Amino acid sequence: MNLPLHLAVFVTTPLELLSFVLAVVTVWLNIRQSHWAWLFAIVSSATYAMVFFGSRLYGDMGLQFVFIAVSIYGWRQWLRGDGHHAALPVTALDARGRWLAVGGWFAGFVLLAMFLKTWTDTDVPHSDGFLTAGSLVGQLLLSRKKVENWHVWIIVDVLYVGLYLHKNLMLTAILYAIFVGMAIVGLRTWQQSAGMPTGGGGSDGGGGRRLVLE
Repeated sequence: MNLPLHLAVFVTTPLELLSFVLAVVTVWLNIRQSHWAWLFAIVSSATYAMVFFGSRLYGDMGLQFVFIAVSIYGWRQWLRGDGHHAALPVTALDARGRWLAVGGWFAGFVLLAMFLKTWTDTDVPHSDGFLTAGSLVGQLLLSRKKVENWHVWIIVDVLYVGLYLHKNLMLTAILYAIFVGMAIVGLRTWQQSAGMPTGGGGSDGGGGRRLVLE
């Protein structure tokens, strides 16, 4: 699965190509609020863990295992629904929730960057740590159906394009460029679902769902 595979003007591997397809399907199902997205997320996280290990992106590799655990949690949340066992609604974070998300991202970045710099041979400890922490925040917000998860993914995905180009993971860089567009579509779709203006960001919205911030 790691043998070179020539596509157009760049080289990839069958494993990276498989991960690419699974990840696109995952985000498409997330936009549609289908609980089957979590199954594809689990499988794509497992395959991408192997891809990132080969590229010495240990923060991203470790993140995939966290994603698997969060995906199991998110799948259960989406199937269980809210407190009345109705479908889990799309909601927005309140001001406190947004500050907790930002603080959690920063704290995760500091800890991960220190760990990666000290205990691994990665050449990008700070960018890997920052994007790993942001991805974790985004995944937690997604599991709770918070609109703001798409804001996080837009930021993270744009920066990941540059990181994966640096690592010569061309197909994955293309994938994350596609993710930027899909995240914008997801943001507008979920804002409409939550009854929010599609041109603006989050509102105080009550409830919400992200593990971190209820």
